[in-house]
Amino acid sequence: MTSRHSQSNPVVDSDLHASLVKAGFYPQLVADVLEDVLTGYTVVSHMVHLETHIDNAEVHRHVTVLILTEETFVILHVDDEMLDEQGSHVSATVSTETVPLSRLGSVILSYSYYQPQHYKTGDQLMDLTVTASWSGSQRADLAPASCGDPQCDADHGYQGTLPKEDMVLRVSVEADGAAKVEEARRFARALRVAAVRSAVTPTVAR
Repeated sequence: MTSRHSQSNPVVDSDLHASLVKAGFYPQLVADVLEDVLTGYTVVSHMVHLETHIDNAEVHRHVTVLILTEETFVILHVDDEMLDEQGSHVSATVSTETVPLSRLGSVILSYSYYQPQHYKTGDQLMDLTVTASWSGSQRADLAPASCGDPQCDADHGYQGTLPKEDMVLRVSVEADGAAKVEEARRFARALRVAAVRSAVTPTVAR
């Protein structure tokens, strides 16, 4: 499906617009914001991920759009909020970040398979987590350290890791379907290749 908007603006092409419409989360609003963000760039690959979760009696949805251009990695996220109990007044917040490919530090793909002891080439990937870092910021995952002796009650301090992760996106067959998992894998592959190429041949700043 191609809208009048996407015909006049080739930045949001028919494939990207169709993905936004399929997600069904303010597609024209997202398309218009992307027009502003992507002006001057050519879309190489994209992914649209709709996430739903239930909080008490309320259903919340969020959409994340990942876009790879020849020079940048664009992340767009949309949240909405009901301003009254009836839901007749709603506000939406759209946040975007544009990261030069030369700043991408790493792209990590974590694959999960069911019954790996029976794995055969071509078996369905059940879960994919894509982690990307670019800002150099780190978060601390700490837990009390131990010496391995269950009877020991001495203070051994803390141990943990300092992973770098500016973006973490998880897609699963159970929650999103097999087609969405494969879409995420294709996008992640393209992003990984672009990041490595940019590290070898830095992008010239505009």
